[in-house]
Amino acid sequence: MNSPHQPITTRYHEDREKHAYVRDLFNRSAPHYDRVANVGFLGTGHFHRKRSLKLAGLKPGMDVIDVACGTGAVTRAILDILAGNGHVLGVDPSEGMIAEARKHVPAEFKLGRAEQLPVPDAAFDFLSMGYALRHVEDLAVAFTEYRRVLKPGGRLLILEISKPASRLSMAFSRLYFRNVLPWISRIVTGSKDASEMMAYYWETIDACVPPDVILTALAESGFQNVKRRVELGICSQYTAVRPG
Repeated sequence: MNSPHQPITTRYHEDREKHAYVRDLFNRSAPHYDRVANVGFLGTGHFHRKRSLKLAGLKPGMDVIDVACGTGAVTRAILDILAGNGHVLGVDPSEGMIAEARKHVPAEFKLGRAEQLPVPDAAFDFLSMGYALRHVEDLAVAFTEYRRVLKPGGRLLILEISKPASRLSMAFSRLYFRNVLPWISRIVTGSKDASEMMAYYWETIDACVPPDVILTALAESGFQNVKRRVELGICSQYTAVRPG
């Protein structure tokens, strides 16, 4: 098992229980997700996602799959770049998240997991995943599946939050993500589920394997030109190419 983190025992006790816990949590939190994200990240998310996609090589005319699309935040940025020339499919295991995405984002959506995508081989030019890698059960299985669905020469972008290297940045991140953001989420939404979602957000960041493990897993899954770019000390952008 090549899990991105050990079981969070305050939430579930074994790896096999993770998927059910995460799906239920995001189903319950789905109506509040966009509001929490906009407030928690000061409305900067769309700009960052769009810029990252462009830097990773997304262009009009591409067929794109957005894995763990949630309410469609990354999907929206993809649509902006494609500008009507291309196609995007959003895939997520949460029925609640998919339902929210369909309300606001004019794209195709399907239920599915990173480890078992409901699409044929070599169907996409570009694969994105936004801030959800910590929620997969097995990195190697997910990355092998990503390689399967990409065309030869297809590109991959995984956006993720990583623990900062410096003690001061780590202390600030812990304070904000563990204490402040769950509190803000509860105040803004009035939802205990939204607060739990953001508390779990930090717990998975804190427990996640180091970036080098993710880079190695990508390379061992058959990807080439595997790289990591970091912004603000915590925003990781993993990029790779399926060999062509």
